[in-house]
Amino acid sequence: MKISAVWKAVASGVAAGAAAVVTAVQDGRITPAEAVTIVLAVLGAYGITWRVPNRTPPEGS
Repeated sequence: MKISAVWKAVASGVAAGAAAVVTAVQDGRITPAEAVTIVLAVLGAYGITWRVPNRTPPEGS
């Protein structure tokens, strides 16, 4: 199964953002600091996942 780097990065960004949002809304509201944390989590996960290459399959596979 081949997943392009774009979709891999989008999926990781969504997962990181969802985790940050769930944590942020525990008190029923999102403060500006929590919003910044959410944005940084999404962008950080997206950037790191985009930058790290997929492992090449071993020869003969």
